[in-house]
Amino acid sequence: MHTTSTPTEQAAPAHGAKLSDAAAAKAKALLERDGTPNMVLRIAVQPGGCSGLRYELFFDDRTLDGDALVTFDEVGLAIDRMSKPYLDGAVIDFVDTIEKQGFTIDNPNAGNSCACGDSFH
Repeated sequence: MHTTSTPTEQAAPAHGAKLSDAAAAKAKALLERDGTPNMVLRIAVQPGGCSGLRYELFFDDRTLDGDALVTFDEVGLAIDRMSKPYLDGAVIDFVDTIEKQGFTIDNPNAGNSCACGDSFH
């Protein structure tokens, strides 16, 4: 008896970063407002900033080779292969207070960070 197997789509590997409920809700609202619900929120680490590395957080419609992807409340959070080790355990939140409004990143892998909070080492 001969069996034929059909190729199946391989799921992207998971990562250890998290998107808080507030961040997922805000990202979902922004995607719906812009009519782009199929995009993912991508976080990446790039060289630069006062402390040596800086975060990039943006909506993306691309899939990169080696991406790790986890979905939170229908919002995909993608991390590229090179950034993943720097972001495992990180929590992305959204704050909306009188003092501050925007996405924040609490990263246990950051040895230190600059005063602005946009870069780390």
